[in-house]
Amino acid sequence: MAQVPQTFFDALAVRTWCGLALRALGRAREEIDAINVYPVADGDTGTNLYLTVESAATAVEAVFAGYETGCAEPALADAVRAMAHGALIGARGNSGTILAQLLRGMAQVLADAGDAAHTDGSALRLALRRAADSARQAVAHPVEGTVLTVASAAADAAAAAEGDCGTVARAAYEGARAALAATPGQLAVLERAGVVDAGGRGLVAVLGALVEAFTGEAVRETPRPSGAVSDAHARVEAVAGCGPEGGPCAEVAGADGPAFEVIYLLEADDAAVDRLRARLDALGDSLVVVGGDGLWNVHVHVDDAGAAVEAGVEAGRPYRIRITHFGLGDVHTGRERPPRERVQRAVVAVVPGEGLAGLYTEAGATTVLARPGEPPASGELVQAVRRAHAREVVLLPNDAELRHTAAAAVEQARTEGIRVALIPTRSAVQGIAALAVHEPERRFDEDVVQMTSAAGATRYAEVVVAEHESWTTAGICQAGDVLGLIDGDVAVIGADVTATARTVLDRMLQAGGELVTLVVGDEAPPSVATHLETHVREAYLAVDTVAYRGGRQGALLLIGVE
Repeated sequence: MAQVPQTFFDALAVRTWCGLALRALGRAREEIDAINVYPVADGDTGTNLYLTVESAATAVEAVFAGYETGCAEPALADAVRAMAHGALIGARGNSGTILAQLLRGMAQVLADAGDAAHTDGSALRLALRRAADSARQAVAHPVEGTVLTVASAAADAAAAAEGDCGTVARAAYEGARAALAATPGQLAVLERAGVVDAGGRGLVAVLGALVEAFTGEAVRETPRPSGAVSDAHARVEAVAGCGPEGGPCAEVAGADGPAFEVIYLLEADDAAVDRLRARLDALGDSLVVVGGDGLWNVHVHVDDAGAAVEAGVEAGRPYRIRITHFGLGDVHTGRERPPRERVQRAVVAVVPGEGLAGLYTEAGATTVLARPGEPPASGELVQAVRRAHAREVVLLPNDAELRHTAAAAVEQARTEGIRVALIPTRSAVQGIAALAVHEPERRFDEDVVQMTSAAGATRYAEVVVAEHESWTTAGICQAGDVLGLIDGDVAVIGADVTATARTVLDRMLQAGGELVTLVVGDEAPPSVATHLETHVREAYLAVDTVAYRGGRQGALLLIGVE
């Protein structure tokens, strides 16, 4: 079905573009992953670009959701800033981080112009130019034959085009396609592998979506012959020295390079980030620092991951830290290492704080950290399922609001041949109960039944602080009130954290129970766990209590009763 064209760049055009770009990258993800050979042949560029755009699209949808139905819609500035911010906080990998800066560069231009100013395409030309220039500046050592080259070619072609946004977008797309085709002649590792640059291929898909958003016509994609993806995999593996035809490891760019990819968001001022760039540049390579206005996304490849994180701590406040050991073994470290074997069964769990992430990891689960206000997208859950590297996976979303996201991730993972079972846990304490009875040696169905039963037998509660006045099932609360929620509904409104938590716990134990689980957040009073443990011991003789530190988990306290 043809897309309804947008005549100029307004908020709806941004929304349409993000949706089409996500769809285009979804179709091309496997192909882009297969040709990923530079800067590291780790086969995830397509996935990283998809996750980055998914985060951008989610942020734009959130802006639209804030407006009432009818004629009202966001301003262009609101939409493009949301797109850029979403891409920034959700950027994955080297190419995803660069794409986030490309979108930020475009947003800086478009946000300064009124909606009606884009009919002739002049603002789009300027936006593409700013995008290419800012992305190049964000990379410590730009290399030609990469996504940077493709972005510059798109901006050059757009600058020479006259007409409306559709005309300019099509010129940019054609310029990017031509530049992409030339990348093997600019980067030797691409030529040896017989592929084009993966990041550039992703950008072409994103620009093709821009053409479709403005013209209503899908761009013609080059037909992919049967077996093309597997052939590309084989060529890349041969160049990497990982396949049966493989040569020396040094044939891959980055073969003698660092072993870890480190990514984190950073709150810091410009001067501190300048110093951070210099320090990280000395520690490793593939350094990309994007963002501004106090929030940055930092990406670097290093051998000493701890030093890269420490540098961020000295510069400001790093968070959402992700450290990945490249999976090519000797390609990156020079050490012989057998390929990782797929395990039979694994558990993937969404957790609300660093403390619980450590607890779940110690229990053998693969974790996805969900920060307050930043729930994981379905693509991130699929990536975690893949990272678990198992034939059978049990997924614990640990949040009632994630049920649809988790279900979508399960469906996607199943299409990839992974057997996945979704246990509808609505709280991290239900996940703890399920994980406690998990036995990988049991038959898969039996294990899922036992874990589901344990989760379902666990009542859950949380203690939070009200952010604003609101009607609740327990009455009207004011901003600053302490709320006790049982099974998702407000049951207690109080003024003191410890007293409210005690009341909540008493109500839960009225129906009986054998074990109380407490997960204490960083902002809770230090003595709350001790007080509640003493109260349970004195008032409920047959009930045991266990307490964990949850870290920055949003809620002051999570409570589970089994």
